[in-house]
Amino acid sequence: MREIDVEKVRAETRGCSDLIHFNNAGASLMPAPVADYLCDFLREEEMKGGYETRSLRNADIEGFYKSVALLLNAKPKEIAFVENATRAWDMVFYALPLGPGDKILTTISEYGSNLIAYLHRAKQTGAELVIVPNDENGQIDVNALEQNIDKKTKLISISHIPTGGGLINPAHDVGRIAKKYAIPFLLDACQSVGQIHLDVKAIGCDFLSGTGRKYLRGPRGTGFLYVQEDWIERLEPPLLDQFAAELIDAGTYEVRTDAKRFENWERYFAGQAALGKAVDYAMELGLKTIERRVFDLAACLRTELQETGFVTLTDQGEKKCGLVTFEHLRLNAEQVKIQLSNHKINVSTSSGSGMKLSYLDRGLEGLVRASVHYYNTEDEINKFVEALRSL
Repeated sequence: MREIDVEKVRAETRGCSDLIHFNNAGASLMPAPVADYLCDFLREEEMKGGYETRSLRNADIEGFYKSVALLLNAKPKEIAFVENATRAWDMVFYALPLGPGDKILTTISEYGSNLIAYLHRAKQTGAELVIVPNDENGQIDVNALEQNIDKKTKLISISHIPTGGGLINPAHDVGRIAKKYAIPFLLDACQSVGQIHLDVKAIGCDFLSGTGRKYLRGPRGTGFLYVQEDWIERLEPPLLDQFAAELIDAGTYEVRTDAKRFENWERYFAGQAALGKAVDYAMELGLKTIERRVFDLAACLRTELQETGFVTLTDQGEKKCGLVTFEHLRLNAEQVKIQLSNHKINVSTSSGSGMKLSYLDRGLEGLVRASVHYYNTEDEINKFVEALRSL
């Protein structure tokens, strides 16, 4: 397997020269080619006009669909651009038909925003939310998942990598069970896309949502939705405009036959095209290569933190990713974050809102989250740990 030229990617990550960025699960530093492309697009809008620039850059805007499809092993017609992962997830979730007594199966580590949406639709429709227990590693128990399936089960929906810890839910196993019982499977890949190799056909998910700003290193305000082609025309989007549908006459409209039915006419065109460039950048490096380096760096970070004696690691999962969470034995998470920022080190905190059920179940409150990417280094990990020692 090829290696990443770390010196090259760091040279193309201008922020690396001034700080240590361990907040990639929040928003990664954009590569210079992506950031420059985005700025050039916006400058062109300034100088030539928004509509005119959209026409001039149409090939790049349309190229986004091909790039994301290649990333996921999907078809361009199965991809929609949406302004963020949450709204992409919402667009397909709220399009799925649910009625009284229908069951939605999810996991304890599910993202808080998704849980609110489940409860919202349960209130609207009379559907029931079923929380599947974890296994001994803290990930969804696939045996319990299968045992909870009955004729009223209408959706299996999980987060691939939960936001507040290092675990990776076994999406392939979940997909196998979903296919066995012909139940639609919605995968929130917000933290996994760009960090690990994803193949929607191998996973067996029917729907997948992703963001640009995290591990894909794209602009903020960008995301996408994958809808398996057999599902596209079976779902009526919760919102339509004259891009998603065509007005035929005073009483008739026709909805698009591709995943763009989940889009709207006005959007962040510069961001869409730049996200396509970010996907191309990642694909050139290779997602399996990225995955291996991210996991190796995170394993190194966990080892170094464990040896300090003044932090408690809180990551779960049989297989762990690039998100590393811990408690400081003396300082709360926000204090750690603020004091590290004085050392020009970026981390984030997880207060539990994103993983409310998991944190309640484990008796956790605030955690420090240090999330590494392939452009980070072992030397940065050493400096990070030394900075922690000085707090």
